[in-house]
Amino acid sequence: MSGRTFLMAGGGTGGHVIPSIAVAKELVRRGHHPIFVGTRQGMEAKIVPAQGFAIEWIEIGGLNRVGAIQTLRTVGQLPISLRTTLKIFDKYRPGAVFSMGGYVAGPMMLGAWWRRLPIVMMEPNAMPGFTNRRSGGFASRILLSFPEASRYFPPGRTELTGLPVRDEFFAILPKPREPMLTVLITGGSRGSRTLNRAAEESWSIFAKENYPVRFLHQTGAEAHGELARKFTASGLPGEVVPFIADMPAAFAAADVIVCRSGAGAVAELAASGKPSILVPFPFAADNHQLRNAEAMVSQQAALLVADQAMSGRRLYHEVRSLADHAASLETMGVAARSMARPGAAKRAADLLEELTATRLAG
Repeated sequence: MSGRTFLMAGGGTGGHVIPSIAVAKELVRRGHHPIFVGTRQGMEAKIVPAQGFAIEWIEIGGLNRVGAIQTLRTVGQLPISLRTTLKIFDKYRPGAVFSMGGYVAGPMMLGAWWRRLPIVMMEPNAMPGFTNRRSGGFASRILLSFPEASRYFPPGRTELTGLPVRDEFFAILPKPREPMLTVLITGGSRGSRTLNRAAEESWSIFAKENYPVRFLHQTGAEAHGELARKFTASGLPGEVVPFIADMPAAFAAADVIVCRSGAGAVAELAASGKPSILVPFPFAADNHQLRNAEAMVSQQAALLVADQAMSGRRLYHEVRSLADHAASLETMGVAARSMARPGAAKRAADLLEELTATRLAG
């Protein structure tokens, strides 16, 4: 297929934008021209231009769990955003639309349906997001990370592909057990108050028990200074840093990972085959992080600890329980790896090409 233009919809959070970037890069590799559509307030405003991609702007807000005032504002924006979207379609004449969901995708999905353009939707969570649930009927193909999500979409349109994950995660080899256990704790780039607090509380317990453990902890910039001082005072080996630039290397060094259960995190855990203790963010939309964690636990690939239950004592107990039964770590790692699905970005690009070709031929 000669080079075509494809519109990339979905924004607001990095979880929507970063997988779209992976698909866009695959399209560029094939000679196509991906154009992003987003808002100036979402993460796409920073991430997309930094990656060298063009982006068009629309004005739209959320509808799910945003309150009456924001709901009225968004409803009022819909006609204008849809008109802007149709102008973008006229400008670029895309072959198809790729959508990751998020409120930005709403007008794009509606406009693509109106113009009878093929839509490839990717749903990264076990519990689909609001926009994807509402607009799934418009999609030609829906790519899933969890089989549990299929019941929310029309039969026959879903396909289990996983989420685009960097090749470096898939290249991580099983880590031989060493005398000292390495625990990676990360609550994302901004850190997690719950995980930071639990880690801090656990240091004195691990030190008192003289347990052979090494911590690698990403705190986020705001909490780093105080936590780093307290960690140094604990005398435990390891590093407490504001941000980990090379996360695949951190995964490779870890025996067990303590983290939230967003779609990107669980996809990286599966790709790397790492056992984990998942602490779902309790205020995630539609409680989707809990559903992701439950899906991992159902395959014996992770342990789940509720946010309100996570403490220093609980962290110590869960880490030690796993470490004292080495077979548990190995079994969880193998189970996690069995959930890995490489090639998600390539499959999305394949479908965009195929659906465009079918439409043009028709």
